[in-house]
Amino acid sequence: MKTAKAANLGVLFAIELGALVAVGYGGFTRDIATPLTWLLGLGAPVVLAVLWGLCGSPKAKYKVRGAGRVGFEVLWFGAGVVALALAGANDWALVFALVCVASKTLAVVWRQ
Repeated sequence: MKTAKAANLGVLFAIELGALVAVGYGGFTRDIATPLTWLLGLGAPVVLAVLWGLCGSPKAKYKVRGAGRVGFEVLWFGAGVVALALAGANDWALVFALVCVASKTLAVVWRQ
């Protein structure tokens, strides 16, 4: 069980990074003027990272707990899923959503 819990911690970290990558990818694939594409592709992950640092990380200044935490994470990880879907990567969006739900569920059950 120790190994499974450690592996899930790794998956949790990977999906945090995955959300950032997905939002960046989604920004770069928009069919808009090039400067705006760069702004979205680089800016959206920065905004998400700042939000995670302020509200979602273990050392967050403004920690959200309970239902607020669930809502925050649904929106945060959901942004990655939506970005992938809007970029046309529907299969990846589905896989990412399923991995997020499974890993976050295990984290709640195992109190990670």
